[in-house]
Amino acid sequence: MRYLFGPGRREEHTDAHLIAAWDGAGSLAELEPPTDAAGRRDVRRLTELLEQPVAVGWKPPARPVWHCSIRTHPTDRILTDAQWAHIAGEVMAAVGLAPYGDTRAVRWLAVRHAPDHVHVVATTVRQDRRTAWISYDKRKAQAACRDLEERYGLYRVAPAGAGSRRWPSSAELNKAARLDAKTGSARPGERAGPTVAPREVLRRRVREVAAIATDEVDFFARLQQAGVLVRLRCSARDPGRVIGYAVGLDAHVTAVGTTVWYGGGRLAPDLTLPRLRSRWAGTPPRGGNAARLAATGMIPPQVSRRAAETVRDAAAAMRAAPISGLASAIAYAAADLLTATARAWEGEAGGPLTDAADWFDRAAHDLCGRVPSRRVWQAGHLRSMARLIAVLGAVSRDQDTTAALHLIYTLAALAESLADLRQAQDRLDQARDARRAAEQLRTYRPRFEPAAPATVDLPMVRPLVADLLSAERRARQR
Repeated sequence: MRYLFGPGRREEHTDAHLIAAWDGAGSLAELEPPTDAAGRRDVRRLTELLEQPVAVGWKPPARPVWHCSIRTHPTDRILTDAQWAHIAGEVMAAVGLAPYGDTRAVRWLAVRHAPDHVHVVATTVRQDRRTAWISYDKRKAQAACRDLEERYGLYRVAPAGAGSRRWPSSAELNKAARLDAKTGSARPGERAGPTVAPREVLRRRVREVAAIATDEVDFFARLQQAGVLVRLRCSARDPGRVIGYAVGLDAHVTAVGTTVWYGGGRLAPDLTLPRLRSRWAGTPPRGGNAARLAATGMIPPQVSRRAAETVRDAAAAMRAAPISGLASAIAYAAADLLTATARAWEGEAGGPLTDAADWFDRAAHDLCGRVPSRRVWQAGHLRSMARLIAVLGAVSRDQDTTAALHLIYTLAALAESLADLRQAQDRLDQARDARRAAEQLRTYRPRFEPAAPATVDLPMVRPLVADLLSAERRARQR
């Protein structure tokens, strides 16, 4: 309570005040902690009121405090105190601590000390002296928030467990921030800006390698070349058979100096070794020629133009797919192509293409599992082109920059098609990410100078892009 009504750890708390309380608490103005001569809030009376049921409860729990913070997205509007009070009440009812109409429920408060979030604090002993045993409260609170986002027209977040990655915990982010502050510089390969946890660094590097690897041996070799530590996990029954892997970074160690390892499944569901094997085994014969060229390093002319044609054919197949699983398989492969292109053009430092690839990857994730790419030959072609782009980026920049930009804008049109698919499936968070990726790709301008002496004539490129996007829209309407 002292923290909630105090200045905050970084003086970020402004105008801390109560916005809601338990049923029967009385006037919020009377509950409001008074301010002493030094400007500090006296929370002792308010704390005693919350603790009264705990003091007289039947075998109260050793840790009787329940605390939850609820925050809106930075793009959301500022909500009123009344709206926040309703949101806090909905969450308390959803987790089962204070159901509507239960006058003997636990005592709780909602404190607002910033425009974009509130804190809810409760003691878990009811006013009838019984302990309120709660279960799955995090899952229930998140489900309530997903419903409130829709009702209030706020930024929609994906349902729990439906994302395309495992997000870093608060402890990981705090540790990364401490290491950045200690060293005074960002970790190699990461752009300056917000703190990036090692889990995110590894996820991006593993995904970039998986997008262009041709098989298991190539995958692990490329990981080591990318500066990633690799540890293989073998079967207990058959020690010669590899059944999993873990990755780590040299600079990310525990307090005793041992490497912190992350299994592929702890980075993203589709980065487990069985999922990766199904991806590599799914390259169809029709895509074998491009795969062999990528493996040998033989670069055919006009790679970007050929890749753009492959993307255009894949986009048409995705729109015409009879089931969503086939469309998702094509989208997954297109995400690999965009990831490889971003890596070839922007390198480890990242940039607009890398951000677009990240958003596209979120939109391509299928909640019901992925159809193996061997059943969708367009997916195999896209991944073969991703390997060619990766080799091309290692050798030199694409000399035909106009064709390279044509590939980017074709991927933007495919992202729009994916957004329409997710919109039709009522997966609005993924539709938003796909449109965000499409907008980023559509407005992209390359940073590097082309290898050819000629420069890009953007006025000549724009009509080409406009014609391409118009054709894509006409095809969707048909």
